[in-house]
Formats: sequence, structure tokens, C-alpha cells
Amino acid sequence: MRGEISDLIGRICLFFLIQMDRGLWLSDKDDKDKLDMRELIKTKGLPGVIKHSIENSQIWSSFFRHSLKDTPKTRMQAIVSNVFLHLHPAKVKRHAPLFKFTWCMGGITFFTFLVLTITGVALMFYYHPNVRDAYWDMKGLENHVPFGLLLRNLHRWGAHLMVITVWFHMFRVFMTGSYKPPREFNWVIGVVLLVFTLLLSFTGYLLPWDQLGFWAVTVGTNMARATPGMGHEGPFGELLGMTAYNDIRFALLGGSMVGGNALLRAYIWHCIGLPLIVSIFLIVHFWRIRKDGGISGKL
Repeated sequence: MRGEISDLIGRICLFFLIQMDRGLWLSDKDDKDKLDMRELIKTKGLPGVIKHSIENSQIWSSFFRHSLKDTPKTRMQAIVSNVFLHLHPAKVKRHAPLFKFTWCMGGITFFTFLVLTITGVALMFYYHPNVRDAYWDMKGLENHVPFGLLLRNLHRWGAHLMVITVWFHMFRVFMTGSYKPPREFNWVIGVVLLVFTLLLSFTGYLLPWDQLGFWAVTVGTNMARATPGMGHEGPFGELLGMTAYNDIRFALLGGSMVGGNALLRAYIWHCIGLPLIVSIFLIVHFWRIRKDGGISGKL
């Protein structure tokens, strides 16, 4: 009985493989290379024939535009034909992945950004950006949500780590001369990303709505009053008509003091505005690394 069932299954598989061989699944460019399925079964076995038929089908070739053989050419094609990987260079210099040269600070910074994005989205499920609920939402997260304290600490310490690694990355780039031509444009992009990283940290400081965040943002926004041309206490501020009710500090806080409007604006900038801007500049940053020939060589 078992032999009859196995023979029947083999005949059914052979029938479908023959139909596939006749062109139901194969693309036109493979018609010249058709092999007799019976010979294939003898040489490769049934699993090998199924794999051969799938890899030579039109459906497969519509997904994968190149061979899967491990050669320098196919490695390059795998990079340039992938929507996520094509921002990176197809080849890197031998010294580039070495820890003693890069310190991995750029990669660690990007990794912490991804961690902060994931943990930040999770934290948004438990947070209301208003004066009444913000602080108690944080306390409820720590005391009543499973692993809530771990989630908040991952986000908090990840933010501190990102600021530190950005500074180390900039220091490494400077000390190895990686800001020199033709990479000076990407150095400017990196400086912009540093500024936005600090702004992300600053706006997130207010969200717990505790005493530390409240007074830190109060001091920081008070300093903004002295911004040249945009603060009413700064140079040219009075000449340009700046007052306490229309300068940069008023725009940051949504009022003349730290309150509900400031908390809402900090929340929107921290969770939506700044991450979008940083993501765009990160794409440009990675793209320029590729266009500039990868990570710079040693001095």
C-alpha cells in the first residue's frame, strides 16, 4: 500500500514538473535551456528538480534580477538592486570595517537611533501630552505596565548613548581627516545631524513633566531670548521688531512661559518633526558616503 501511494505521489510530481518544463512557469529566455525532467530527476533528485524549476521560473526572476551564486559580481548586484542596501557602497576598503579605525561610532549611533525609534513608538501608547496626565503616565508606566520601567530606561539611556556616540563619531572623523575633500559636504551634513540629535534630546527632556525637565527647558528657552536677530534680547532683535511675544522663545513654547502648549510642541517635535528630518539627513549622509568612495582611507 505504501509503495502504491509513493508511486502515485511521484507520478503527480512528475506530471507537474513536466508541465513546468513545457513553459507554464519558465520565462521565455529559459526556453533554450530546458532540460528533460526525467534526466534531472536522475541527476538531482526530486528536491533538486523542484529547486531548479522554481529558480528558473518567471515568478522567481521577477523578484530576483540576478543569480544567487556567490561571486564578486553577484555580491555587487545584491547591494545595488536592494531598496535598503543600495544606499551603501557595493565595495568597502579593507581597513573600513576595522574597529581601530572607525571605532564603530557611526554604526552604533545609527543603531541607537533605531532603538530609540522602536522604544519611542512603544512609549507613545502609554503617554498623553498634557499637563494633567504626562507625569502620572510616566509613573504608571514604571509601576503598572509589565517591563515598563525597562522600556523607559532603554529609551532614556539610549538617548544619552546616542549623544555620546555622535560626539565620538565626529571626533574620529576629525582626527582621521575624513572631513577633507571630497567629503566636506558630508561633514556639514554630519554637523547638521549633531544639532538635530541635541534638539531631540532637549525636546524629550520636557516630556516626563517633572521638575528636572521643567527647569531645564525653562533655562534653555530663556537662553533663546538672546538669539541674534530672533530673540528680543539678542543683537538686532529690537531693530527687527522682536518682543517677548513674537520671538524665537515664544515660538518654541507656544506662549510666554513653559506650560501645556510647550509640552505639546515638544511632543510633536520630538515624536514626529525631528525624527522625520533626521531620517532624511541620514539617508543623504549614507548616500554621500557611497558617492564619496566609502569610508575614507588612513592618513
